[in-house]
Amino acid sequence: MKYREEEDCWKLSQVFGERCPGEELQDVDIVTSIEFDKSGDYLAVGDRGGRIIIFETKNGKDTPNPQFYQNELEQMDYTSTKHPEYQYKTEFQSHEPEFDYLKSLEIEEKVNRIRWCSTPNESMFILSTNDKTIKLWKVKDRKVKKVKEMNPSPYVSSENTLLADRSFMSGQETPSFSNGYQLEWTEKVAKNMSPSQEVQTKIANNGDAVHARCRKVYGHAHDFNINSISNNSDGETFISADDLRINLWNLEISDQCFNIVDMKPSNMDELTEVITSAEFHPVHCNLLAYSSSRGFIRLIDMRQSALCDHSIRILQDAESNVSKTFFTEIIASISDIKFASNGWHLLSRDYMNLKLWDMRMDSTPVTTFKIHEHLRPKLCDLYNNDSIFDKFGCCVSGNGLDFATGSYSNLLRIFSHGVGSAEGITIEASKIRNRKPLPQAAPPRSQRSSLSNLTRGFYRQGHENSRSGSNDFSSDFNSKLLHLAWHPRTDLIACASGNSLFLYHA
Repeated sequence: MKYREEEDCWKLSQVFGERCPGEELQDVDIVTSIEFDKSGDYLAVGDRGGRIIIFETKNGKDTPNPQFYQNELEQMDYTSTKHPEYQYKTEFQSHEPEFDYLKSLEIEEKVNRIRWCSTPNESMFILSTNDKTIKLWKVKDRKVKKVKEMNPSPYVSSENTLLADRSFMSGQETPSFSNGYQLEWTEKVAKNMSPSQEVQTKIANNGDAVHARCRKVYGHAHDFNINSISNNSDGETFISADDLRINLWNLEISDQCFNIVDMKPSNMDELTEVITSAEFHPVHCNLLAYSSSRGFIRLIDMRQSALCDHSIRILQDAESNVSKTFFTEIIASISDIKFASNGWHLLSRDYMNLKLWDMRMDSTPVTTFKIHEHLRPKLCDLYNNDSIFDKFGCCVSGNGLDFATGSYSNLLRIFSHGVGSAEGITIEASKIRNRKPLPQAAPPRSQRSSLSNLTRGFYRQGHENSRSGSNDFSSDFNSKLLHLAWHPRTDLIACASGNSLFLYHA
């Protein structure tokens, strides 16, 4: 995709669940995760109520075969003539609210992450997780058939008809057919049947029904809230990460996992950083990267040792720590990382910037896209409002040259890797352009067992005297685009704000 200088190149394709003016937003309907499958034929959306909603392309699987990647498509001179459109397929309840009696802790049903698994057949497999439990779901289409019309055959009679027959009761012997039915009562039944009754039983196809079944439950392996799950390219394993540990799982084994990263210090008072996101390398099954609250991205090789204490590479922006302030460590925390399909580049998102990294350059990012630089003077107010702890996601296009992330006021920011692309494209994700977001009450402070929240309390105690005298916030900070995903084969971005799902195409 070439760099586009005008916003009009991106157009609104579809909207699902946008609220009407004055309509109250239910907390359980807020979208918390979005994920395309590898073919782009399906789109999964998770919400705070623990549900997973699946959309599929309207024309079926009309996208190119997943095995045809960029090089093959270029050799075939393949060009997409239209962007895919999606329709509702099914939804199911993935997680239910739970209560941990040992820790006296409520576990939300909110779906934190969704990941599609590669499958050899037409069934769909989805990994989903809340704060503590990971589940593997199998979603399959089933043909539903029902009896459309059923009438007795002229050569078949019920038991009652047979017993009521006078000749049968009297024991009269009459010639019979070779199949055992007597000629007399068979002729009577055939004579008394109307033409409409001569129709045999018909089975009608009543359409397709989608059935979701939980195949595996991977639980009781994390003491802190799970923030990431990622499938391995080997198709057999995946990782799950919380604030301090990363576990390696086999998809077929739910009662055992291997701890490959452990950042928990012997004394919790010595804790300096937590894990914020983890992602497997798209090509090499032995490599994975994870980010931290201090702005580091560590690349580890699982072949080195069972416990990956040492990183083979640490990506850190040396220029970001030139001038330190109270907010430096808070805004340096990386909320999301994504590998490009080529495996050489990695995209990271912190509160202020979107950064593109080359895995061969660990001292500085290739490009830095400024997202919230205009909010730097308001960091104190954003801290008091808890907005500074918002976790914005990011996504990469299939060709690895274009990137997107979200911002406040439901703004979608799209960038391209090239000259003149620093400003990018800004689009308001809304069916009605430039609409004013609905005012909402500030969300309650979370009491969950997450070290990020404990850190939040630590910062707040140390900076209580820096509270700004003005708390007049624009309602734009209540409308934020946190979750988004890029179609793997075409220029289509799915993004969510509140309970609304927007699809933009170019």
